[in-house]
Amino acid sequence: MFDQYAHLDELEAIARSNREIATAIGADYLIKPDVVVTRSPLPDHAINAQGALVDTSTGRLSSLRAVNQPLDILHASISCKWTLRSDRAQNARSEGLNLVRNRKGRLPHIAVITGEPTPGRVASLALGTGDIDCVYHFALYELRNALVEQRREETLELLDTMIQGKRLRDISDLPLDLVT
Repeated sequence: MFDQYAHLDELEAIARSNREIATAIGADYLIKPDVVVTRSPLPDHAINAQGALVDTSTGRLSSLRAVNQPLDILHASISCKWTLRSDRAQNARSEGLNLVRNRKGRLPHIAVITGEPTPGRVASLALGTGDIDCVYHFALYELRNALVEQRREETLELLDTMIQGKRLRDISDLPLDLVT
């Protein structure tokens, strides 16, 4: 259970106890990503390590403070899709949209990791409305080099559009992107 989604446990308990409610609200609010990155709330001495930022009269509602709430904060949700058939891409989008719609508080990073070798299929996920922050390819540089060697200009242009549009990155970028 994460701070932004703690209320969903209560909804699930209500739905389990009442079939009509379960039918009305469905189960699409359940969030079960492949990989999660969490952040624990901090004690005030850690927050104030560089100077006084919080005390008993400030920051009283922030989830980051351990005195305000004990639950871990979901920092990132990462869906892992070895390849991207259209149903897998849609599934990853649905996971992202559920995270966006059902949260209370800060939105976690929403990312997908793939090894899909076809840029057109990667585009089905990377080019979109922002329900996913970014798609990370486990061999992006190798994929790009292969397209150059094969002189697949149109496909290379699509790949470069995703990269330059900051919608597709190499897996080595993911840890750096998660720092913020």
